[in-house]
Amino acid sequence: MITIYLVRHCEAAGQEPEAPLTPQGEEASLRLASYFEKKSIESIVSSPYARAIATVRPLAEALGLEIEIDDRLKERVLSSAPLEDWVAKLEAVYADLDLRYEGGESSREAMARGISVLEKLRNRPESRFVLVTHGALLSLMLKHYQPEIGFREWSRLTNPDLFRLELGDAEARFERELLPSSFSKG
Repeated sequence: MITIYLVRHCEAAGQEPEAPLTPQGEEASLRLASYFEKKSIESIVSSPYARAIATVRPLAEALGLEIEIDDRLKERVLSSAPLEDWVAKLEAVYADLDLRYEGGESSREAMARGISVLEKLRNRPESRFVLVTHGALLSLMLKHYQPEIGFREWSRLTNPDLFRLELGDAEARFERELLPSSFSKG
């Protein structure tokens, strides 16, 4: 059995890949590092986005670990074109996993991309990981194991947010780790 802590990045100053953390996000990343220090983390894997890397950098420095970048952990692309009422469009892709907007990926495709990272980790010698990604992809990864997860759960995610996933040969279970309220605004 392996343990993977799935982390949604800390609060960022924007949505573009190079958006930095806000000052509150930087503070939360330090508290997150303290939270993980006694959890025997052996490996850290992150989205290539600056906000994800910055979320986990203090932990990597504290533990003397490299941050492994995995492009499969980048946020899901809903569409390559601006969408009117994008929130309603996002809600629709949770209801229909095969729905795809122009230049985007379906929820099923994004889910498979995220799950492929978890399957790769299952075959490694380490047993305790921190994996940093983004809200939509994280919620789709959880949906793989609990299909009733959808838009509502995505809308309740915080920055940061944290789920502990236990993966065995034939079983998977996860639960949300309750972070102190000082970690995020919402």
